[in-house]
Amino acid sequence: MKHTKVVFNNEKLQYSSELMRALAHPLRLKILEFIDGQGTINVNKIYRTLNIEQSITSQHLRILKMAGVVDCTREGKFMHYNINYDVVFKAYKAVNNFLGK
Repeated sequence: MKHTKVVFNNEKLQYSSELMRALAHPLRLKILEFIDGQGTINVNKIYRTLNIEQSITSQHLRILKMAGVVDCTREGKFMHYNINYDVVFKAYKAVNNFLGK
């Protein structure tokens, strides 16, 4: 039996893990679905519409932002979020490639 040396790029592996972790949570997926329907949206509108506590919403948005799934801009005292579709599409393609679809 032939042995093949397996080598991973640790930086890419770390980012991939963070990205999949961000996308694997049901509430974060619900938040993303809501943002997708709205385009760019204020954090206040997210937690009020979805009936989620503000601190929990902010925590989930922080995880999505750190993974690059959402972008954030400040307008005055308000934070506005929108989806980074390039990152979401790359994750979608990677998962489908992994599953052989």
